[in-house]
Amino acid sequence: MSDIQAKFPSLMGQTVVVTGGASGIGEAFVRAFFAQGSRVTFLDIDAKAGSELASELNAAGDARALFLNCDVTDIPALRSCIRRSGEELGAATILINNAANDKREEFEEVTVEDFDWMMNVNVRHHLFAIQEVLPQMRKAGWGSIINMSSPTWVGGGPDMPNYSMAKAAVVGLTNSMANRLGGDSIRVNAILPGSVITERQLRLWHSQESFDEAVKRQAIHEQLLPKHVADLALFLAADESRLISKQMFFINGGS
Repeated sequence: MSDIQAKFPSLMGQTVVVTGGASGIGEAFVRAFFAQGSRVTFLDIDAKAGSELASELNAAGDARALFLNCDVTDIPALRSCIRRSGEELGAATILINNAANDKREEFEEVTVEDFDWMMNVNVRHHLFAIQEVLPQMRKAGWGSIINMSSPTWVGGGPDMPNYSMAKAAVVGLTNSMANRLGGDSIRVNAILPGSVITERQLRLWHSQESFDEAVKRQAIHEQLLPKHVADLALFLAADESRLISKQMFFINGGS
């Protein structure tokens, strides 16, 4: 199959904010929107990876990628970064709430502190990022918000109770915000990726063999890559999807 990326003229010159954008699926979002001619602000806790990605993208001299080192569990810092993005790159019309952590847990050993941390890193920042970016989208007259959920909450990951709970909450927030913001021409959708192979997943939780087994369980026997998720996000951000809101999009090869 061709790797050529579709072009969406409506994304040219738009300002996009991506949380957790320095690696994995988040990096794919940053690269994909930058390739469309968008101005991209991306936040991440990994200062080294984020700075290197921004330097690479801006090497041609067109500084359209702005990296801001940020821990999204620090809500004042998150708010400040989104405001700075608006000041430096213009009002954001696209927000991708991507930052997350799919830490595995033994249910019997989960503490209150573990629970609070998992909610903070996987769902709380979605709400406050939307709240902070809203004036910018209203100023622009439209917006597309993409929240990253997970099919784990649908299937019920036995070693991921807090993560599953948080990702279910992301869908609830998506539906609520879609209803509330539709009158402002702001659409809100959720993406639920399947077994996407990334360096982090291979390092922490999976092997190439386990990904191969996941592919066998899919209707389409092709490995899911971050690029495939980014392609869906481009469509959901572009004018071509302007009447699509309050939807969950599973991208899992028909798993």
